[in-house]
Amino acid sequence: MCNNLWDHYAFSNDIAYLKSIYPILKGSAEFYKSVLTKDPKTGWLVTSPSVSPENTFYLPNGKTASICMGPTIDNQIVRELFGNVITASKRLNVDPEFRRELEEKLQSVPPPGVVSKDGRIQEWLEDYKETEPQHRHISHLYGLYPASLITPSSTPALAEAAKKTLEVRGDDGPSWSIAYKLLFWARLHDGNRAFKLFREILKPKFGTDINYGAGGGVYPNMLSAGPPFQIDGNFGAAAGFAEMLLQSHDGYIELLPALPDAWKKQGDIKGLKARGNFTVDFKWKDGKVVSYKVSSPKPEKISIKLNGKIQEILTSVL
Repeated sequence: MCNNLWDHYAFSNDIAYLKSIYPILKGSAEFYKSVLTKDPKTGWLVTSPSVSPENTFYLPNGKTASICMGPTIDNQIVRELFGNVITASKRLNVDPEFRRELEEKLQSVPPPGVVSKDGRIQEWLEDYKETEPQHRHISHLYGLYPASLITPSSTPALAEAAKKTLEVRGDDGPSWSIAYKLLFWARLHDGNRAFKLFREILKPKFGTDINYGAGGGVYPNMLSAGPPFQIDGNFGAAAGFAEMLLQSHDGYIELLPALPDAWKKQGDIKGLKARGNFTVDFKWKDGKVVSYKVSSPKPEKISIKLNGKIQEILTSVL
């Protein structure tokens, strides 16, 4: 939930808003700081007991379980939250002591992902075998999206492990799961795979029976088929569409990070928002950006990546 609050600040760059949400962010960090416990096998600080929504795993005796110490999603959430609160503390110039405590704790929080023997990101702290390899949830890729802990440029090994995780999970599922996979592949800069999933989520669906497995799509009114209806499929597909055209979570604005072959010939878009309160318009032809404009409330020097190269530019005034 704090991720949503933080993203609103990240995109608006509104310091007054950040000040208003800071007590909530800090309160959440205080809670996690108080409940983290040392894992006896690794020494890492983790949540316990907890689960990886909503998958289960096999125990050595053949039985199944879901309760564990330090599922990967929790480790990623804690790492993201502490990092955001540290950043907020610096920008608001408050709570230096609490900031140092979080910085110290972060040194003992598990990394964004641990790679298993078969090259995937582990869903749990231990390399358990999941009971459903193609489970609709892929909770352990929270660090890839919506968080920005795993990226092809900053953590290439984990990005490759995330690809293998997605390959095993497969492309099908309820519509919200297809949308989530679309977002994952967009963040991994695979435009053709993201476009495949975009087409999957648009396939016609008529049944309204409750189904938690495969077969998502859209009803004739374009509402997402869970089935039944789940709005996160619609919102997720729209978010995925935007991520294919623009990303701004890795320290710079990148245009066309996951452009599929089907869209390469030409196109243009106006009004996309980037983190930092930037508004972006651009056109492309044959897969290359041919013109662009980045606007902001006041001129700012920013980094932008287009046609494979990062450069510094001065923004236009809105």
